[in-house]
Amino acid sequence: MTGPNPNNIYPNENIKQVVYIKNVITNPNIIVGEYTYYDDINGAEKFEEHVTYHYAFLGDKLIIGKFCAIAKGIEFVMNGANHRMNSVTTYPFNIMGSGWEQFTPTLEDLPFKGDTIVGNDVWIGQNVTVMPGVHIDDGAIIAANSVVAKDIPAYCIAGGNPCKVIRKRFDDDLIEYLLALKWWNWDADKIFRNMATLCSGNLDKIKHIKD
Repeated sequence: MTGPNPNNIYPNENIKQVVYIKNVITNPNIIVGEYTYYDDINGAEKFEEHVTYHYAFLGDKLIIGKFCAIAKGIEFVMNGANHRMNSVTTYPFNIMGSGWEQFTPTLEDLPFKGDTIVGNDVWIGQNVTVMPGVHIDDGAIIAANSVVAKDIPAYCIAGGNPCKVIRKRFDDDLIEYLLALKWWNWDADKIFRNMATLCSGNLDKIKHIKD
């Protein structure tokens, strides 16, 4: 096989701040594809600590595709952070105890946004917060310090608080072609044979790939 072993924790043993996430997670409700990495000099192995309010009884999942690059300071806020919003107050009396627990909301009373999904080949800058149920599609780029509260389309650059699309990375024809191509599903050898093309600024080359 050409390239780093996707089953290693560290793709490069000399750079311990970069880990392949799928090899350090233990929560079955966090699903991460091969080659996706987290970069954090303060402990990249602790990626799960950046997935907050993720309670098993809610059943929501964080799903991240292949070949994503995630910078330090990421926080995926999951559905367990939500408070009741269909009442006069959002205050969670029930968690304070001392008799207030009788006012525990039902699951139906709490907003539930579903799974949080990050596609393939997504680059997320440092100190980004992703809110519950957001979908970030393939090839998107999220600028540093953004708060992502709504879905981000494929191959778009987005940033800000709240995060908004700044522009598309490519024209619609190329985006459609890349979404059909799904290069991230190729085997390691085919990726290596076409790596010069994948890394080229000449975007026409991708339409002449090597088998």
